[in-house]
Amino acid sequence: MSDKQYAGIVYDLDGTLLTLAVNWEAVADDVIQVYADAGIDAAGASLWSLLEDADDHGITADVEAAISRHEREGARRSRRCGLADELAKQTVPVGVCSLNCEAACRIALETHGLADDVATVVGRDSVATHKPDPEPLLATLEDLGVEPTNALFVGDSPRDKETAERAGVAFEYV
Repeated sequence: MSDKQYAGIVYDLDGTLLTLAVNWEAVADDVIQVYADAGIDAAGASLWSLLEDADDHGITADVEAAISRHEREGARRSRRCGLADELAKQTVPVGVCSLNCEAACRIALETHGLADDVATVVGRDSVATHKPDPEPLLATLEDLGVEPTNALFVGDSPRDKETAERAGVAFEYV
C-alpha cells in the first residue's frame, strides 16, 4: 500500500480481499437460459453484456437472481486473500465496492470474520449502475464520509482502475 495517508480506503472484494468460489461459465449458462426462457437467443454473448442488456428485454430481475444465486454460494465457499489481513489494521474508514451483489459481499465478509472491519458495502445491485461507472465507488465514499480526492481504491482489475479514474480517486493494484 501507498505511504500516503488517506482519509478512507475502499477495496474491491473478489480477487482483492477474498476470492469467491464461482464457476462463471455455469453462471453464464444459467443467464443464457434466462434469456432462452424469455424467447431470446443469447448464445455466445458475454455474461456482463447479458447483464447490461437484460433491462432492454425486461428480464433484469431474473438475470440478477441467477447471477446472485451463484455469487452467494461462492461467497460461502470463498477463500481469503492476503490483503484481508490488513483490514483490522486500518486506522481510517474502510469500504467495499464490488461488481458482485451486495449480499454475496456481506456473506463473504461474515464468513471470514471481516464484517466488523468494513464500515460500508456497495455491490452491483446497491446503486443504479455498476463499475466502471464511478457511481458505486462514489456512493461507498459518501457512506464513509470521505472525499474522493482523499481516498484510495484498491483493486485487481483494469475495470477497478477505470472506476477510480472516473471517480477522481487514487488507485492501487493489489
